[in-house]
Amino acid sequence: MFFFDMWSFYLLIPAMILALYAQAKVSTNLSRFSQVSTKKGMRGADVAAAILADHGIRDVAIERLDQNAGDHYDPTHKKIRLSAHVHDTSSVTAVAVAAHEAGHAIQHNESYSPLVLRGAVFPIVRFTSGAAIPLIFIGLFLGIGGDFAPILVDIGIIFFAVTVAFHIITLPVEFNASRRAAEVLERGRFLTDDEMTGTKKVLSAAAMTYVAAATMAVMQLLRFLLLRGRS
Repeated sequence: MFFFDMWSFYLLIPAMILALYAQAKVSTNLSRFSQVSTKKGMRGADVAAAILADHGIRDVAIERLDQNAGDHYDPTHKKIRLSAHVHDTSSVTAVAVAAHEAGHAIQHNESYSPLVLRGAVFPIVRFTSGAAIPLIFIGLFLGIGGDFAPILVDIGIIFFAVTVAFHIITLPVEFNASRRAAEVLERGRFLTDDEMTGTKKVLSAAAMTYVAAATMAVMQLLRFLLLRGRS
């Protein structure tokens, strides 16, 4: 079956290695610096609120999530949602994550173009990301020799290409939010120099996961194109 062609699968190996490395790095840094309390003792929620106030943003709420996961900025409802261990603690990790999400709120307030573009593409991606691989799989399983199978594969590849584009658009959004976070934390003297070093490691490790995800998506798209070309 073309879908399980091993030569095309080899394309994914470098991306898989990068993804595993990025995940290990982010897990290590998040865990390490979650044990390091900042000298000023400001909780993640306090830091996010101070950053918003510094930028004159008064219409964004900070919400505590019960789970210890899922930190994100919700542009639709204008809320920074922080997990309990980020919202309530004053660790270097908590401050870094909270500042990063505040960076997204600043982007939204300034209509940062990559963020606006990502928001416009997101509703499309919610549909295409779920349909792409099943369509490709069914088309390849039925065999390209049929009349309808090539259409299914081509539609699936187009849908997957939209998902790849979303991953690529996400990169400048995340890197810019991390850069903004580092700059505002340094400017506001929220952290000592040693704590800033740790914060930058946390932000850098987190950014690597987006690079790995984008790389994996691009390699997967190339694999599908190769499978389509050999059929």
